[in-house]
Amino acid sequence: MKKDIENREDIDLLMRAFYGKAMADDIIGYIFTDIAKLDLGHHLPIIGDFWETLLFQTGVYQKHGRNPLMVHGELSEKEPLLPKHFERWLEIFTGTVDELFYGERSEFLKMRARMIGDRMLNFVSGVPGMSKPVTIG
Repeated sequence: MKKDIENREDIDLLMRAFYGKAMADDIIGYIFTDIAKLDLGHHLPIIGDFWETLLFQTGVYQKHGRNPLMVHGELSEKEPLLPKHFERWLEIFTGTVDELFYGERSEFLKMRARMIGDRMLNFVSGVPGMSKPVTIG
């Protein structure tokens, strides 16, 4: 029986599973591996801090002094990030949450992921939201 996301260890599990899928994906994998040249050893603690701050209001992400919009804006200058990229990111993210967890925090995380994806897409391309609805939950 699945449980809800309860702590940082759960977030870390989710992030490892998500990035394992996303980096191997035919649609978005190259963005992580070839364009961003993502070093998971460096990135996972940072992204874990991001989601921990959102989910548990710990504030640990602030120590990185990063603005996710700016980071993705710089990435989009190297390779345009398109609606299909954000849609696929959200599909993999929500699918991974659903595979591992169930509960109120899990649903909150998926809802926030959708909002973040929409905001980033708008920021990098001026597109007001994802082109098709993605079912969450």
